[in-house]
Amino acid sequence: MARITKNAKAALAKIEKGKKYSLAEASSLVKEITFSKFDASVDIDVKLGVDPRQADQMVRGTVSLPHGTGKDVKVLVLCTPDKEEEAKSAGADHVGLDEYVEKIKGGWTDIDVIVATPSVMGKIGPLGRILGPRGLMPNPKIGTVTMELAKTVNELKQGKIDFKVDKFGIIHSSIAKVSFDASKIEDNAKEFLKTILKLRPASSKGTYVQSIYMSSTMSTGINVDEKSFKVD
Repeated sequence: MARITKNAKAALAKIEKGKKYSLAEASSLVKEITFSKFDASVDIDVKLGVDPRQADQMVRGTVSLPHGTGKDVKVLVLCTPDKEEEAKSAGADHVGLDEYVEKIKGGWTDIDVIVATPSVMGKIGPLGRILGPRGLMPNPKIGTVTMELAKTVNELKQGKIDFKVDKFGIIHSSIAKVSFDASKIEDNAKEFLKTILKLRPASSKGTYVQSIYMSSTMSTGINVDEKSFKVD
């Protein structure tokens, strides 16, 4: 049997068994039960009452978190030379086309997001087997295939994230850092959850949000009361 560490025991002692916490309570508690020496991410797992195998029940979207993620997002922009300066001025970390296509073919994926203009997707398509499994393939549905490079890069740098329900009906995302004030963690979580609520498929029957858990990278999960937030 695995031995429970002193910190793990202290964390578990702060969580009341069987209790569902409000978003505000969970946002404070996640800071109290995290003992890692690094600035851990705050994660949310949302179990939805959908069948992802059905195309009309696939929940996917983007959300701009009011306080960002706390992470320095590395953005690669793949575009033609006439759009390079726009991307660089907006703060993209890497800008170009052919040289980066070749680097990716060689196994380089040291970026968090790839943005591309529509005209270059023909060159990027063959990279799908590399980029797809890593969630890096540019996609017009989430706004990463666009002519508005400056706007898109700015939004990504400021905390815009994309999410998608997995085959088990769960959406998992990092929405903050433990070093954030509890109020900022709550704000980000609320915006994330409101966006998921607004994306409820018309074909989804029964309970849409079945459970919500908040945790940090190294902590146990906190059960969040689904009724502790609402869409304005």
